[in-house]
Amino acid sequence: MATTTLLPARVSPVWQIPAWRRGPKPRRRTELGLLVFAALITVALYVIAEVGAKGKLPPHIGPILAVILGIALVAHMANRWLAPDANAVVLPLAALLNGIGYVVIVRFTPPAAKAQATWAVVGIVCYIAILLAVRHTRDMDRYRYLLLAAAIAMLIAPLVPHIGKPITTTRLWIGIGPIVFQPVEFAKLLLVVFFASYFAENKELLSIPTARVGNRLVLDPRPLVPILLFWAFAMAVIALEDDVGFAMLIFTMFVVLLWVTTGRLAYIVFSIVLFAAGAFAAAHLFRQVSTRVELWLHAAPNTQLGYGFFDFAHGGIGGSGLGTDPLAGAYSWMHITTDMVFAAIGDQLGFIGAAAVVMAFVLLVGSGLRIAQAARSDFSRLVAVGLTAVLGFQAFFIMAGVTRLLPFSGITLPFVAYGGSSLIANYALIAVLIRISQEGSSTERERETGVSLPGDAEFRVAN
Repeated sequence: MATTTLLPARVSPVWQIPAWRRGPKPRRRTELGLLVFAALITVALYVIAEVGAKGKLPPHIGPILAVILGIALVAHMANRWLAPDANAVVLPLAALLNGIGYVVIVRFTPPAAKAQATWAVVGIVCYIAILLAVRHTRDMDRYRYLLLAAAIAMLIAPLVPHIGKPITTTRLWIGIGPIVFQPVEFAKLLLVVFFASYFAENKELLSIPTARVGNRLVLDPRPLVPILLFWAFAMAVIALEDDVGFAMLIFTMFVVLLWVTTGRLAYIVFSIVLFAAGAFAAAHLFRQVSTRVELWLHAAPNTQLGYGFFDFAHGGIGGSGLGTDPLAGAYSWMHITTDMVFAAIGDQLGFIGAAAVVMAFVLLVGSGLRIAQAARSDFSRLVAVGLTAVLGFQAFFIMAGVTRLLPFSGITLPFVAYGGSSLIANYALIAVLIRISQEGSSTERERETGVSLPGDAEFRVAN
């Protein structure tokens, strides 16, 4: 008697099911809730600041809330469409920091608030554009030399006559028509991609001893020479532009990537020696470095840094209150929403508000490192580590400068300080992190289901 075997119905893989039929992902629901919470905090701080300054509720509070929620919703829908399994807290944390910075800018430099809101919208557009353009992180690896050329052009552009726009002694800006921006903010992201690609390709040569000296095997220094020469070139260009903060940031990012690639303590020791020698030389060759060190050790009360120290201390535990004037007089202080925005937060919101900002950055860095852990390739992992290092150390350097732990660097506090270049570049940064997170989540799902995702075979062969 013949028997009939019933085969199970064929189930379509999850990536072949249209997104609108799958329903919202749990991470995206979490993200939406956190974005709404961040928007409500921003609006609440805005209302408190207006009531404290003018004694009445701000007009048009409804449209303001709608715009803030609308921007967050657009970014959330982009994630739901382009990165449904990506990390759920990176975007809300960025939105919260952006909102806190916007409230401080509205409070102290109202004419700049409209421009900052415009840059935030442009940043979200750039965020979505990168998610659309970078569908696979391996594409960035393929174009690393093109990205390097773009980074070099951005670094050199401020030194080109008629294009560079020097402000005081610093040459970081370029002007194209009515638009003036800092290309180094975008160059640092491209440098992360290039360094990550180079280190991922030469990982074994940089970490495994292959050169023989006598009877011992030592690390072959030749693979490190080209990257050191380019790093020295980048440092020299930034030094000519008289910007210590970005030079320190690029150096730190380079050392972090080198250490994560190799795990060799010898590189850290070599980097510390190199940094000490460079710092000593810079202190004697560049006036800006010696001036910043002198102000750090002996800050005069009537200087920008002195005002920042006094204002930060004036906030106490709970702050002087949103809507009150800082101790030094905010309206006569041009840098309160740029270089010294963390001092303004400490004055207005006190230790509690400043600690909340610090914790937001700690969570953002932790999320970036978690994304790096789950990355699907050495290149992706190094890109995530490098971008997270840039974001975290940039925040640390400027907050440490305001609190007098380190000499004041003058770089911007990511997402918080006023400035279009920094804001757009940082939204581009988290867009790349979200793309790496999406790929890492897809790899985890592959391990759980035992089914490969489209293109993974090609990816493994290429890597």
